[in-house]
Amino acid sequence: MTTDDDRPAAPFGRTLCAMVTPFTESGALDLDGARRLAEHLVSRGCDGLVLSGTTGESPTTTDAEKAALVTAVREAVGDRAALVAGVGTADTRHTVELAVAAEQAGADGLLVVAPYYSRPPQDALEAHFREVADASGLPVMLYDIPGRTGTRIEPDTVVRLAAHPRIVAVKDCSYDLLGTQKVLSRTGLAYYAGCDEQVLALYAVGAAGCVSTVANVVPGLFRSVLDAFDAGDTGRAALLQRRAIGLVESMMAAGLPGTVTAKALLGALGLPAGRVRAPLRAAGPPPPPRGGGGDRAQGPPPPASAG
Repeated sequence: MTTDDDRPAAPFGRTLCAMVTPFTESGALDLDGARRLAEHLVSRGCDGLVLSGTTGESPTTTDAEKAALVTAVREAVGDRAALVAGVGTADTRHTVELAVAAEQAGADGLLVVAPYYSRPPQDALEAHFREVADASGLPVMLYDIPGRTGTRIEPDTVVRLAAHPRIVAVKDCSYDLLGTQKVLSRTGLAYYAGCDEQVLALYAVGAAGCVSTVANVVPGLFRSVLDAFDAGDTGRAALLQRRAIGLVESMMAAGLPGTVTAKALLGALGLPAGRVRAPLRAAGPPPPPRGGGGDRAQGPPPPASAG
């Protein structure tokens, strides 16, 4: 199903926040804080929330915490926003278990990252996603972020997976604009920009929306970008995207994971966030320059990526 401009329908909303997982100062899961933060984000422009993703510190939360988080946020936002639960792990069996639990907890969809560390070949990767998609009745968003997983979900693999009735979307952190357009031209998958600096660029070529880490701090920012584009005011959309780049760079490309910077800024704003769990550490003063102050011999900074 497509809209009049041949843009795939947005199965999980259009402006999604990759929500942090609030913790208490002792490091426990803060469900009351999660409810309050979710309400804040939805009331200020997010029509979807991704829970227990990269920004949600999923590697350090237990299975029970992941399910409890979905239940608590559902209580807070009701049906005003889609809830997409991150269930991806390096183990197919474990991922299936998390998918079933997320459905029982009240999620609307699943975010499934490529298995990391083991670097499965494409046929094994495809089988993994199919098994997870078969495990529940929820629609699936593939999460392509090879910079973190070590494995690309190749465009041809994504095209084949699009034939599965419950694989409906992709969170795109591939930095491969050509590959993304190839899949968009051959499937009805809904693409979501997973890198904040690419929101407008991907939307302009047919993406359905975005999954934004920066939205934790400014939840209405990218909704305004997309609204301007939809209204035909592409110049304003471009202006708003450019105005966001300073914040995007400071949060996503300044040497700290987006989780760390998002939680630091949320705390400064008086919003629920709390500490990060080890091995991450709280944001601190920037380190002193290397090589006596302007030495850039270590090379350019890496590209901004989902936090």
